Amino acid sequence: FSFMKHCHAHDIPVAEAWRFDNIEDLENLLDKHGHQPLCVKPVTGIFAQGFWRLDTGKATQDQYDDFEHLYFTTAKKIHYKQFINAYKNSQMVHDRPIPMLLMPYLSGQEYSIDVLCEYGEVLAAVTRHKTGKIQHIGYEQPVMDVVIPLIKAFGCDGIVSVQTKADDEGQHRVLEINSRPSGGIGYTAHSGLDLTQVGFAYWLGFTDKPTLKDSTHKISPCQIRAITTSVRVEETIAG
Repeated sequence: FSFMKHCHAHDIPVAEAWRFDNIEDLENLLDKHGHQPLCVKPVTGIFAQGFWRLDTGKATQDQYDDFEHLYFTTAKKIHYKQFINAYKNSQMVHDRPIPMLLMPYLSGQEYSIDVLCEYGEVLAAVTRHKTGKIQHIGYEQPVMDVVIPLIKAFGCDGIVSVQTKADDEGQHRVLEINSRPSGGIGYTAHSGLDLTQVGFAYWLGFTDKPTLKDSTHKISPCQIRAITTSVRVEETIAG
């Protein structure tokens, strides 16, 4: 919530959010914003814990029945009346109130952007988006038009990960900044620009300061797929 307000202060497109701390707040917000697809998430959290899409029945092209919500759990969708009932009658919430956010559900493409930066200046970046199991690696300027001022506004330094998602009109909106390399940072090497090598070579004094323009020219857009494999580990006996 504070992140969103800081983005607004710097005119950065960001996912909207309305905070609720109790059932009265939630019901009032639903009365006001329930005409559109919505989702909820905790004010603080990790790995999508507590994130749910709310089926308000308003988006007729994307309705699910209650059993479908339970069956396809990875869709993270629940009928809004079920969520209200669960939240209202939760002993956990009663004992330890959990501040949450009600947000418009953004229907567009989600992006992960790996960024090498120094005190708010972007030195290099690679954009990634996923369709099915395929990662599309490259550099997309409309996404970076949001990311560059974001990095400056927060004074980011090091290798960070930014998530964005497009709204119905195609406007890319910031979801979050992770102030650390992403789990998929290794994918950048397939583009011809390995951000970790570029970053550490500069920080250790082996190369001059990278520039975004030069770094971008090294990127060859590509598609990749992560492959999981198994490894046999032999048992060792201590001597």
